[in-house]
Amino acid sequence: MEPVSEFKSKSGLKRIFSAFLYSIDGFKSAWKHEHAFRQEVSLFAVGTIIALALRISAFEKLVLIGVLMLILIVELINSSIEAVVDRVSLERHPLSKNAKDFGSAAVLLTCLLAAGAWGVVLFNRFY
Repeated sequence: MEPVSEFKSKSGLKRIFSAFLYSIDGFKSAWKHEHAFRQEVSLFAVGTIIALALRISAFEKLVLIGVLMLILIVELINSSIEAVVDRVSLERHPLSKNAKDFGSAAVLLTCLLAAGAWGVVLFNRFY
């Protein structure tokens, strides 16, 4: 039999409630320790207000808000990668650099996707 981690989740409603609390802890930690996350939350808030105010379809609003939320999701994953790399070792290593750079590249691609989606929707709306 395989060893079971003491951190393995429970089952049923207790697991769902615990997972929710862990997620809240994750948001709090990201807000406190990750400057990029705070910037992206600000972008998300402003962008959401703008998207909701635009005279566009509900689907287009969903796309505009969704791509901004995707930036937050990818940033959280990137921050997770960085935290694990730093936990393993703070010394410089090419593999550590690669892991962090790959996460950063994922955030950049997500930002480019968001910019493209906003560009297409706004272009179609105003031109």
